[in-house]
Amino acid sequence: MAWYDEAVFYHIYPLGMTGAPKQNSYSEPVHRLNTLLPWISHIKEIGCNAIYIGPLFESVGHGYETTDYKKLDSRLGTNEDLANFVSECHKAGIRVILDGVFNHTGRDFFAFKDIRQNRENSRYKDWYCNVNFWGNNSFDDGFSYENWGGYDLLVKLNQHNPEVRNYICDVIRFWVKEFDIDGIRLDAADVMDFGYMQAIRQVANEVKPDFWLIGEVIHGDYSRWANDGTLHSVTNYMLHKALYSAHNDHNYFEIAHTIKYVNDMTGNRLKLYTFVDNHDVERIYTKLINKAHFLPVHIMLYSLPGVPSIYYGSEFGIEGRKERGSDDSLRPALNFDDYKNAVKTNPCTKLISALGKIRQNTPALCYGDYKELELQTTHFAYERALDGKAVIVTVNNSDNEVNMYLGCGNSKEYVGALTGEKVCVNDGHIQVRIPANSGEIWIPEGYLDETFTPIQSAKIENAPEPVKTVQKPENFENIKIQEEKKTEEAVIDPNKPYEEMSVEELQQAILEKMRRNGPVTDYMLGTVRENTHHGSLVTWVKSFR
Repeated sequence: MAWYDEAVFYHIYPLGMTGAPKQNSYSEPVHRLNTLLPWISHIKEIGCNAIYIGPLFESVGHGYETTDYKKLDSRLGTNEDLANFVSECHKAGIRVILDGVFNHTGRDFFAFKDIRQNRENSRYKDWYCNVNFWGNNSFDDGFSYENWGGYDLLVKLNQHNPEVRNYICDVIRFWVKEFDIDGIRLDAADVMDFGYMQAIRQVANEVKPDFWLIGEVIHGDYSRWANDGTLHSVTNYMLHKALYSAHNDHNYFEIAHTIKYVNDMTGNRLKLYTFVDNHDVERIYTKLINKAHFLPVHIMLYSLPGVPSIYYGSEFGIEGRKERGSDDSLRPALNFDDYKNAVKTNPCTKLISALGKIRQNTPALCYGDYKELELQTTHFAYERALDGKAVIVTVNNSDNEVNMYLGCGNSKEYVGALTGEKVCVNDGHIQVRIPANSGEIWIPEGYLDETFTPIQSAKIENAPEPVKTVQKPENFENIKIQEEKKTEEAVIDPNKPYEEMSVEELQQAILEKMRRNGPVTDYMLGTVRENTHHGSLVTWVKSFR
């Protein structure tokens, strides 16, 4: 067991949360990171025991165009400020992991500036991919290079270059030595070279016991990235999508299918990083058609297998949507004084706080085996069993109360951890009532920490008018299978390298590989069609065994 097996993360995008300017003037440091110090007590109060924060280091704008990996962004303060922040978190029993942006640098990074100055004579010309002094770029440098994601502002590092690997590994050692961090989240890990990640993992094993490496991976076979040789975990984007869309569509089969699909992929042995929103996607309160579903969504986030994470501000039920291609509204500045009493006054915060404490005091939610108990489109029950005791989770996405009759083992009584309701066991079963758009975590007698007090009312106010239920299949095996029309398929040349294929060809190649392994569901089809990043698709199609 490691600390991250029992972690509940609080995710901070610091440039946004502190209200830093959008562009870096590289002027004297402004100590904005210190404004996050009062939030540490709030983070602990809502049951989080780990923080993922980043990007943090000197950059041009949004933080992912790194200028200096060894200097805190001057808009946030100094290295001393960061060391102090991590120290204060550790005093509160909170671990800290940072964003590792190791795919690319900004144009102000020393190695790229040397290329701009010395061109063919630069000793760093091989630090980047496909530098061509016969070409040009959008900044009119008189040479071209491979960028990341189509943005010349992001210069793609040559991950095969030993000097680059050694430099990045030394950066990680520096972060541990200077700031005492507990792990790193690798940005865009799904387009990273596997040998590069293996080198990073070797450093992780060296610098600190239980140093955690998690990677941002959107699609593909998660076990290709998360294993004994590369990363400890990856982001579970599949479950992220299922958690909100299954509630909007009143279709719990989507979540059940996703859990089974991921478990089959990973061998049911990986604890993936689970979330309902982050700095790149719209806020969960915005995505939900019925705001009352905030409750069952988060019950599932905290009770399904994985390492749950709350994105800063979402515990208050704030909104945030992508507007005109900008992520600014997803990354707002927050004033601590505006929210310091939220645990007492805000129903969303009360819920998150309760769930955090329940998870910390219920080992089965961290280590227990997962098993479905009852599955319908509008209601769902499952258990997390550990050492002969089963914690039972029930959720309801409909506008009507439901009753469930569930097998529960040999306990005598169960207590609803959120409401305090008690139910007796008869013939190895419990009969439970789940109100509309609600849920509960049922704990066997003697298993719940005696100091925990149920919040009594778990209702999220201000829900919109009820939405009509979409009729879905009544059993798991009849999930609708949708094959694409042949007229829409791209023609794949079997001799064409994946790197030379178009996005459409790569999507079709992935679907063909999926079909060899079984039926392609609506969900699987959607995940392929939603991914339009060429590098990610190349890695995905190669991940099939």
